[in-house]
Amino acid sequence: MFGCSATQAQNFKTHKVKQGETIESIAKTYQVSVNDVYGLNPDAKKGIKPNTVLIIPKSKDLNTAPQATIVKELVGFKQHKVKRKETMYSLAKEYDVTQDELKKHNTFLYANNLKKGDELKIPVYKKVLVVTEPESTTKLYTVQPKEGKWRIAYKFGITVEQLEVLNPGMNEVLNAEDQINVPNIELKEEKPIDDGYSYYKVLPKEGFYRLKLKLGLEQVQLETLNPELKEAGLKEGMILKVPYNASLEKTVVIVEEEGTDLTDNIKSYKTKHIVIMLPFQLNKVHADSIQDAKRELRTNHFLSTSLDFYSGSLMALDSLKKLGISLKVDVYDTRNSLSEVSTILSTKSFSGVNAVIGPIMPNNIEKVASELNAYNIPVISPITKNVTLSENVFQSRPSEDLLYDKMVNYVKNDSSVSQVIIVSDIKHTKENDNLKRTFPAAPQVFSRKNKKEEDAFYILDNDITSRLKPGKNIIFLETDNPGFISNVTSKLNSLKTSTSSIVLVTTNMNDAFENDEVSNYHLSNLQFHFPTISKSYSEEDRNPFVKAYEKRYGITPNKIAVRGFDLTMDVVLRLVTSEDLYLSVTETPLTEYVENKFAYKKKFLGGYYNETVYLVKYQDLKIIEVE
Repeated sequence: MFGCSATQAQNFKTHKVKQGETIESIAKTYQVSVNDVYGLNPDAKKGIKPNTVLIIPKSKDLNTAPQATIVKELVGFKQHKVKRKETMYSLAKEYDVTQDELKKHNTFLYANNLKKGDELKIPVYKKVLVVTEPESTTKLYTVQPKEGKWRIAYKFGITVEQLEVLNPGMNEVLNAEDQINVPNIELKEEKPIDDGYSYYKVLPKEGFYRLKLKLGLEQVQLETLNPELKEAGLKEGMILKVPYNASLEKTVVIVEEEGTDLTDNIKSYKTKHIVIMLPFQLNKVHADSIQDAKRELRTNHFLSTSLDFYSGSLMALDSLKKLGISLKVDVYDTRNSLSEVSTILSTKSFSGVNAVIGPIMPNNIEKVASELNAYNIPVISPITKNVTLSENVFQSRPSEDLLYDKMVNYVKNDSSVSQVIIVSDIKHTKENDNLKRTFPAAPQVFSRKNKKEEDAFYILDNDITSRLKPGKNIIFLETDNPGFISNVTSKLNSLKTSTSSIVLVTTNMNDAFENDEVSNYHLSNLQFHFPTISKSYSEEDRNPFVKAYEKRYGITPNKIAVRGFDLTMDVVLRLVTSEDLYLSVTETPLTEYVENKFAYKKKFLGGYYNETVYLVKYQDLKIIEVE
C-alpha cells in the first residue's frame, strides 16, 4: 500500500489567500522568496484573489517548534469597597487585571461611573503555562474507493499538479486506503463529486471566452456551478464542474475517470466458468517433425497469434488463482473454420458458462454470439477491429474512429498551437482532406511526384518553411511509406528553430513509423504523438507480470501476450466483482492493466464497445503516455 507520510511533504505547505494579502506579504510571512512562491504557483503571476490555495515551500529558518504561552485562569473573586480618589485605572493596576475584566464582572459599570462606596467583585486569576503545537496547513487523507487524483484535487480546491507537489512519492494510480497529504481545510469546505455532472480540466491560456466557445457556457453559468471562480479566478489545471452532456465528451477535454483496481472489490468466490476459443490450427502442426512445427510457427499467423494470446491468458489465470478465485476454463481450437465453430457449439456444453473470450475472426464471433445469445452468454472479441455488435458481444479493441478522434481532439484543444500543417502522400488524400475539414486554415502538403506523376515520396525544405509560423507548429503526417516518413522527419528536424517549434503527429500509427529507415532520434526530437489502443509498459518499472512471463517463457511478452493477460484479468475480475459482465459496465466504468484500458459503452439496440484509447509520444527515446 502506498502511504505518503508527513516526512515526504515536509518541504511544502498550503496557504489560503486572505483579503488584502499579496505575494510579497505571503512570501515574507513564510520567510521564502517571491520567486519560490511563483515557481510552485505560476498562475499567481497573473494575480491572486482571496481563497486561492497556494503551495508554499517551507523555509529552513521558519520556526515550527511548539509555542509556549502564559494564560490566566479564573479561580475566584475578592470583594473591594471603592475609596475616595480610586479609579478604574488604579484598581486595574492594583489587582493586575484589565478595566474590561472589571466591567465584565461588575456590569453596572458599563452604564455608570465608578464612585466612592461601590462594592466590586475583583476577579482572581492564576497563571498557567500552555504549550501549543503550530497548526499544520496540511493533513493526512485516506483515499476512498474509486477516487483518483482529479477527484481529490477537486474535493480540496487545488489542481492535480498542486496535489502532486504535496505528495512527491504519489503513484499514478491511487488505491483505496492510501494516505496522502491534502490542504487542512474544514469538512464543510470539501466539495463533493456529483455524478450527475461532468468535470473539465482548464487548459493552459484558457479564459472564459475560450471556455464559452468550447463548453457553450457563459462566465456567470460557470461561476454559479463553481463559486470559487468569483474569488480565486480561473487558473490552469483547475477542475470545473459543468453540466453533463454525453456529446460534450467527444469535443472537449473532460476529466477521465481513473482506472479501478478490481482486486480489492471481489464479492464472489463462487467458481466461474469461462471458455477461450482461438484459431490455433493445431491440425496443421506435425508433432513428429520439430522442423515442420517451427516452420508453421513462423509462417502461420493464426497459430502464432493464438499462442501469444493464450500464453498471456495462462499468466492471468495463475494470478487470479493466487487471489483465491475459482475458475473452470475450457479451451477450444476453432481452426479459423466456421464449420469447426459450429461443431464446437453443437457438441460442447455451454451450460453455466459465464463468458466466452474469442474467437478472433468476425464471422466466427458472430456465429458464436448468435448461438449463445439465447442463453445471455457474453462473447468478448479479443483483438478484432470491427465486428457486428449484437446484444451479447463485447468488442474489447477500440475502433479506428476512436483513435482518429483522440488525436484530432487533442490538437483542437491545444490553445498554444500557432499553425497546423497536413502532410501526406496521394494514397492518403482522403485522410488529408478529412483533416483539412477539421482544420480549415491548415496548409496541405503532398509528396512530390516523379515524371510519371506518381508519388516520389519526398518533400523539399520550402514545402514546409513557407508555411511555418513563430510558436508551436503541429505537423500531421499521414502515410505508410517508411521512405517518406524518413524524408519528412529529417526535414522537420533541420527546420526547428528557437522561435518555431515543431511537433509531429499522426492519426494512424502503422509499421512504417517503426521501420529501420526511420530514425527514432528524429521522432523523439519531434515529440512524435500518436493514438494507440495500448500503451507500452516501461521496462524500467519491471512490471510483475513481465517479470513472471520472462521467468516462465524465457522471452519478453509481445503486445498480443500482454493483451491476453489484460483481457483475461479484466473479464474474470468483472465477473467476480459484479453479478455479471453486463452489470459491470455501469458498476466499473473503467479498468486499466499492464497496457490496456477497458471502458465499455452500450450501442443503442446492440452490444458493447470499448471506448478507451491512449495518446502517447516519443520523449527521450522512450514512448510515454500524454497526460
